[in-house]
Formats: sequence, C-alpha cells, structure tokens
Amino acid sequence: MRVAVVFEYPTVNGGENSMFAVLEWLLADSSGRDLEVVALCPAAGAVRERIDALSIEVVEFDRHAGGERAANSEQRTGKELPNVCATFATGRSKGQCPTSRELQIISLHSAVKIARPDVLHANSLAMGRLLGAAATQVPCPTTAHLRDILKLSKAAICDLNQNARLIAVSEATRAFHIAQGLTVERSCVIPNGVAEPPEAEPRSETRERISSELGIPVDSVVLLTVGQIGLRKGLDTLAAAAVQLARQGRGLHWLIAGERFSQKQESVDFEQQVFATFQQASPLVTTHWLGYRSDVADLMRASDLLVHGARQEPLGRVLLEAASLRLPIVATDVGGTRDILEDGVSGLLVPADDPRAMAAAIKRLLDDSAKWPQFASAAALRVAQHFSVGRSAQQLIDLWQSVCAKKESRPEA
Repeated sequence: MRVAVVFEYPTVNGGENSMFAVLEWLLADSSGRDLEVVALCPAAGAVRERIDALSIEVVEFDRHAGGERAANSEQRTGKELPNVCATFATGRSKGQCPTSRELQIISLHSAVKIARPDVLHANSLAMGRLLGAAATQVPCPTTAHLRDILKLSKAAICDLNQNARLIAVSEATRAFHIAQGLTVERSCVIPNGVAEPPEAEPRSETRERISSELGIPVDSVVLLTVGQIGLRKGLDTLAAAAVQLARQGRGLHWLIAGERFSQKQESVDFEQQVFATFQQASPLVTTHWLGYRSDVADLMRASDLLVHGARQEPLGRVLLEAASLRLPIVATDVGGTRDILEDGVSGLLVPADDPRAMAAAIKRLLDDSAKWPQFASAAALRVAQHFSVGRSAQQLIDLWQSVCAKKESRPEA
C-alpha cells in the first residue's frame, strides 16, 4: 500500500508533529507491512526538513502557491490533464480564467500523477476540503484528518463529505462536525498518539541549563505555555491571569514558546495586546518570549507547570507531551481536553476565557506542590494507556487498508 500524505504548510506545529510521530513509528516498526509513504508538501521549510530526515519520498506541492505553474503548463494547453480541464470548462465562457480552487485541484492532480498513491491523505482540514473537492478527479480514495474545531460553511462540509473517510482526533471534534452536517458513517475517531519519552539527562541538569540560558534563578517558579500566538490559543486569558497573580504578590517566570504565523491585522493587534498585558504583570511575573523552539521537551523538563489557555482544543498534543513527561497541567476545559485530563485527579481544568479561574488554579497548584507527583503520575498513566503512537499508527493503517479494500472490491463501471 502506497500512502501519499498531503501537508498544507511548510511550518511544523501540533498537527504536523502528530503525523510525523506516526510516520516515525511506522518507518521504525515496518516488519510485516507492505507500506510505502510519499509526502506532498511545499518545497522548503521545517516540514520538508523533517520529511528529508526520515528519507521519505517527496513530491512538491504547495496549495498556497495557487497552482499557477500547473495552470500555465497544463490547464491552458489542455494537453496533460484533458479530463480535469474538460470538467472545469463545463459551463464556463470561452477565455474565462479558472478559479483559485480549480488551479489548486489541477496542481494536486499533477502531483498525484507523480506520486501514484493507493490512498491520498490530507493532514489538515483545509487539505481535506481540497481532496474532497478533487475526489472525482484523482484515481485513488481520499481520507482526511480533522484537527480543528471550527464553524464551517455548507460548502466546506460538502467538500469534506466527498472523502472516503474523515478522521477526527477526539469524539468532541467528531460530534462538533457531525452537528454541522458531516456524514456520520464516513467519520471516525483516531486520537493523536505520542511516543514514550526518550532517555534524557537528569531533570536537574536540564533545568540548570535552560535556566542559565534564559537568565532565570534555578530556584524560581517556572510556568510554561506552548502554542501558536493566535486568538484560539487564549494567550490573552493567560496574560490577564498573570496580572491577577502579580496582584497577589506571586513571583514567577513564565516561558512562552511559539510564534504568530497569521499576518492578518487582527492577529498582529492581538499579539501586541497580549505583550502589553503580560508587561503589566512585571516585575513579579517575568515573561520570556521564546519564539519557535525545537526543544520543547527540554523546556517541559525545566518547568514546574504547563499552563494551557486554549478557547478550543480538539486534542492538544502539547497536553499529551506534557503528561507523558510528568509535568503537572492547568488547562481550559474545552474540546477533547477531558479525554486526556480528569479535573482534580490528573490536572486542573478551568473554564475558557476566565482569567480569575485560571489564576486561582495556578495558585492552587503552586501552593500545594505535594499534589504535583500525584497529578503527573495519573496523567502519564492515562497517556500511556490510551494515547500511544503505536496505537494511533495501527488504527490509521487499518483505516487506509479498509478504504483500499473497498475500492478494489467495487465492480468496474
């Protein structure tokens, strides 16, 4: 079975890390599997670097390039992709330019001809829409991951429903999309998985090294937040909680690992607002803006608590990673977070958009450090039992094999 995985962006975040964890496991444990993987992705960037490091075959594809190259060389000549071009030409006035979506499908079709997959898999919701729209134009079944909880248009749901299977990362994610019109029979849940943490230097040494790098006294209280700087991650709630903690006289250091990718003005304004609010908590709360970090596991080993303020969270990979590393967690009670954490048993959960509740939960844990080992052990056990990368990978393989079997058993027209 040859599987082509379509990556939307050149950057690596939670969704990409989840797919790479699966691919690394499959490549390391390929005994008895007749499996080939090819990646459709942008030509340069962190995604391409990770793919090259795994020695996975690459076919360059960039949905955000708009498919202009394919349109210039194929659609307008009509020589390479006559069936696709004929489909798009129906109902169009002579000389009318193709739409952006049509250009993307043509570009995708060209990449698929090179990749020759048995299954075409989208690693994001937007790519799932594109594959659904192209489902009748590609020669293999299409599947897609649903890694977001977002309100979608009827057109988006219609596109997604054209895929052979849709994979939600949590029941909350699946239920949300079914309520919007997603086909029940074509959707299923396969949670993200994480590998067991590799052996590393003692935590004390990691903490000393990271503290020295950042200029933090080793005996300081250190909080960590990981994720993109954007509206959905709720950093404004955390900034307001930092102000609350400062007013209580709580001194601590807060590490924020992540960067803003969106260039929209509202995102730029949001980032500036968050910076300004965190500054109000100074000097009692010292904020360290770290940008993108490839050593998140080390940051977790060097911290006392993970604080996660997301407004929506299908199934937070950062929560799984922190739990597996036995880092106590305070998080918002949204989406699939309760699949990972039980409030008061393996972490503390608070409502979204409630800075006072967030500050109170952080203070509660900081004031009762005897709870940290209990919470950390319970969360680590939960992750080991239900969110292993091997389990996730095997479920994906089984799903891809099933859609291939259905295609092969379908009688020829």
